[in-house]
Amino acid sequence: MERDTFFDKVYAVARKIPAGRVTSYGAIAQYLGMKGSSRMVGYAMNACGTAYPPVPAHRVVNRNGMLSGKHHFPTENLMQQMLESEGLCVEDDKVADFRRAFWDPSLEMEALEE
Repeated sequence: MERDTFFDKVYAVARKIPAGRVTSYGAIAQYLGMKGSSRMVGYAMNACGTAYPPVPAHRVVNRNGMLSGKHHFPTENLMQQMLESEGLCVEDDKVADFRRAFWDPSLEMEALEE
């Protein structure tokens, strides 16, 4: 039986984020029982370009809703464009109304499993 790597676990959570919603690196880390490992989640997002099925890395932002990972996309505005195509508003590299758009895996994943 093959064990999932940390990156695989991060990707599994990120794939559950619905279109039009965002979560944070820290929220994913906390859900995985690795509170304080938000940087590792960021490393996973940076490495997900060839993951299959695809990982919606554009839906993962920092704890304040900032598009801190935008520089890892092929073009500088692609992350923002992808979020806006899903109905989110981004102003000054930050998700507007972040609290409304925030998807907390610790709450939402439990609801999905029920």
